[in-house]
Amino acid sequence: MKSLEKLLEVLMFNSRWLLAPFYLGLVAAIAMLLVKFGEEFFHIVSHALAMSESDLILAILTLVDMSLVASLLLIIIFSGYENFVSKIDTGGHEDRPEWMGKVDFSGLKIKVIASIVAISAIELLKAFVHMSFDSGVGVQWQNTNADKILAWKVGIHFTLVISGVLFALMDRIAEGGHNHGSEKEKH
Repeated sequence: MKSLEKLLEVLMFNSRWLLAPFYLGLVAAIAMLLVKFGEEFFHIVSHALAMSESDLILAILTLVDMSLVASLLLIIIFSGYENFVSKIDTGGHEDRPEWMGKVDFSGLKIKVIASIVAISAIELLKAFVHMSFDSGVGVQWQNTNADKILAWKVGIHFTLVISGVLFALMDRIAEGGHNHGSEKEKH
């Protein structure tokens, strides 16, 4: 019976390697995002002189948005792989990110929600740039449903911000409860 238990434990422990293809898929997603980034970048460069200032800002914000998503994917790949599959041996490489190997699952959640909030903020900024102001009339929209779309975007962004704060608060409470228990053990 003990050998069956040992076999099950080895099988379950080695099952972590089933996650590796997910992380490889995310590496491929970064490559696909790089292709779209390049396409958008060359579109901006070739049309920059013909673009209005607000269109150029929107296009640049799209590039920023893509770079944030790529960075988020990299954080998920490194942290997820190191937390759930295996440590990444970089042999003390000088370019190894300082946070690598130090981001636990809780820290990963906070980084993910913070990145999502930043991406949402960029989308909101893009929506605000689409507005134009007429001193006699007020806000003019390029889309008749733009006010509803903007309200939804603000609501979603606000929900994401609140979710991020609640995640951080829950982690702090859990960490405080854990530390509090440790303090009791010391006395």
